Amino acid sequence: MSYLEIVLVAIGLAMDAFAVSISKGLTLKKMEWGKALLCGAYFGGFQALMPLVGFLLGSGFKSLIEDYDHWVAFILLAAIGISMIRGAGDETELEGGFGFRTMVILAIATSIDALAVGISFAVLKVDIIAAILMIGVITFVIAMFGVNIGSVFGNKYKKRAELAGGIILILIGFKILVEHLGILGAGV
Repeated sequence: MSYLEIVLVAIGLAMDAFAVSISKGLTLKKMEWGKALLCGAYFGGFQALMPLVGFLLGSGFKSLIEDYDHWVAFILLAAIGISMIRGAGDETELEGGFGFRTMVILAIATSIDALAVGISFAVLKVDIIAAILMIGVITFVIAMFGVNIGSVFGNKYKKRAELAGGIILILIGFKILVEHLGILGAGV
């Protein structure tokens, strides 16, 4: 998996955090950069941690599935993407302010899909350190941006962000499958 593909995966994974950050921004009467930094830290931290956990779990059973790793990666990424598309626009209760408990729950909820991506990283032999750094930093920035958008524009972009994230993950899963099956020739 190339660095560009990892960046695209990171953007796709960050879309849940982006949508939640927009919703958190809606609760603010005016933009508060401290709260945006807090959202970025929670969401970016958990989005970086979960793929590492998934990678470690996936490394444990990698030898059992090496012949089918491309299918595992495709199925996991496609399932996550489809789930994001199905859930796009769902109105989840996101109140509760920016307290520790609320933010941890939201960070875990928005990063569960990153756990599955981490498993696919293990079977694809991705440089996990580079991947988790990219995922964490990209999610941090996107979450901060989401709080700002939420405080300024409201709920207008939430559904589009979730749809885009789901589509990106499905397309990357499909690309992995196509490359490993040799469909459309080498170098795809």
